Amino acid sequence: MKEKIGDHFQKETKYFRGRLSGPPLLWQQKPKTYKFYPDASKFPLERPDSTGGVPLWTAISKRRSVRNFKDKPLSKKDLSQLLWATQGITKKDMGFEFRACPSAGALYPVETYLFLHNVEGIEAGIYHYNIPNHSMEQLQKGDFRLKIARAALDQDMAFAASAVFVWTALFARSKWKYAQRAYRYVYLDAGHIAQNLALAAVALGLGTCQIAALYDEEVNALLEIDGREESVLYMSATGHPR
Repeated sequence: MKEKIGDHFQKETKYFRGRLSGPPLLWQQKPKTYKFYPDASKFPLERPDSTGGVPLWTAISKRRSVRNFKDKPLSKKDLSQLLWATQGITKKDMGFEFRACPSAGALYPVETYLFLHNVEGIEAGIYHYNIPNHSMEQLQKGDFRLKIARAALDQDMAFAASAVFVWTALFARSKWKYAQRAYRYVYLDAGHIAQNLALAAVALGLGTCQIAALYDEEVNALLEIDGREESVLYMSATGHPR
């Protein structure tokens, strides 16, 4: 019987002692760490708060998947805090920029996009998180609630949420070092990010539900990415719990 693609991938990307072959690290070919949309309108975010808040153990114990949301806007301050908690820069030292979540090899292949439906002071549309400037870049204006809900396997929570976080991977950033095993790591990276979002949301009195069931190419089309060099990995509906 022909081996299934998932089983084949798992087997072929295993590490074995004495056989850690990989590509040479050609530093001049290292992909850029950050993605920018230079022609997009910029929306600065409020400075995140890194002190106080709900105790960690309380946030962990209260975390639940929330699928029903109030028709209530998300504040700009809360949106800023959520973005910082997922991929914000927490420290700069000796030319390195450390982020809120770990990443294999500190290569950070994951990009954050937002479908903003109901956020105070920000018009509805599709945005990209500009990490080094802690700001958002507006990619498209308009009401995308129905389109993103359809792309999320027709799940109503993506329509009702105040915002939907969408995470993609620029695979070359990780493949530069890890070759085909990189595909394992980009999904792990996305998981770290989503967990931070879930805990940060609890700390702010908000709710999230992570979404892996999605129509990949429909999401990619909404983001105008190719689905090969960059493709969607994961999503999260976010808002005020009903």
